[in-house]
Amino acid sequence: MSAAAELEDRIAAVRRFSRFYTRQLGLLQESLVDTPYSLTEARVLYELAHREPTTASALAAALDLDHGYLSRILRRFGDAKLLTKKPAPGDARQSLVAITAKGRKAFAPLNRNSHDQVAGLLGRLGDAEQARVIAAMENIENLLQPSAPETRAPMILLRPHRPGDMGWVTSANAALYAQEYGWDISYEALVAKITAEFIETFDPVRERCWIAEMDGERVGSVFCVRKTDAIAKLRLLIIDPKARGLGLGKRLVDECMRFARESGYTRMTLWTQSNLFAARAIYAKAGFELVAEDPHHSFGVDLIGETWERDL
Repeated sequence: MSAAAELEDRIAAVRRFSRFYTRQLGLLQESLVDTPYSLTEARVLYELAHREPTTASALAAALDLDHGYLSRILRRFGDAKLLTKKPAPGDARQSLVAITAKGRKAFAPLNRNSHDQVAGLLGRLGDAEQARVIAAMENIENLLQPSAPETRAPMILLRPHRPGDMGWVTSANAALYAQEYGWDISYEALVAKITAEFIETFDPVRERCWIAEMDGERVGSVFCVRKTDAIAKLRLLIIDPKARGLGLGKRLVDECMRFARESGYTRMTLWTQSNLFAARAIYAKAGFELVAEDPHHSFGVDLIGETWERDL
């Protein structure tokens, strides 16, 4: 096949996918039926709900909208008390727009309906298939609209565990704690025992593992396991250095607590070490309190073990 013929086949494939995806978007846009907002107005509300106060110019650039068209939408939103305007500091020609409480109330059903429709779309797929779809979407976005790493927000996905993940959790924990804290190989043995027990006795109703992926690469994990009928235990929180500073630790801990609460636990406990300052800060911000300390020699070093707990 000639290069020209191959190009024509690729063009046809892109156009075929475009028609398919346009139909899918049409289904998702049904959430706007019986609402007073057009698709464009819903997009503007979404941006306002997920931004700090911003300018009309920044909104127009983000949404690729004509400034005059956007100005008319913002004027209508202002008349309806969905947003506020105030002069931008240092530039009298610009105004900062921000969504109001009334605007968030108007956006809430649109957001909920859209969320539920996407959930239904993904719900037809298994966990592995969902991960493949998300990874494919990320690849399309990154290849067709590349941006510098320092300006593109990484795509972080939390998913349930699947085959191969326990090996990664064990390896990642062993390598990170050896490098950053000098722990010996006995820690790897402990993590291997924990992950093996999790798989062997796994109760999907009351236990869960989350694997965090950043741009398709595993970068974190956390486990919620049963200690007693009333008490859940948080275990093996880990964040790869490349994913730190993005709020991933908080997100994992929050997800763990949410699951424990919905599963009927009334209290959560965890065991950590006094020198794991970043993890301790996450636990403290999440409402955990230090309830016990125990000096010990483990993993080739002297440590002070700590038990932290909180009500759910």
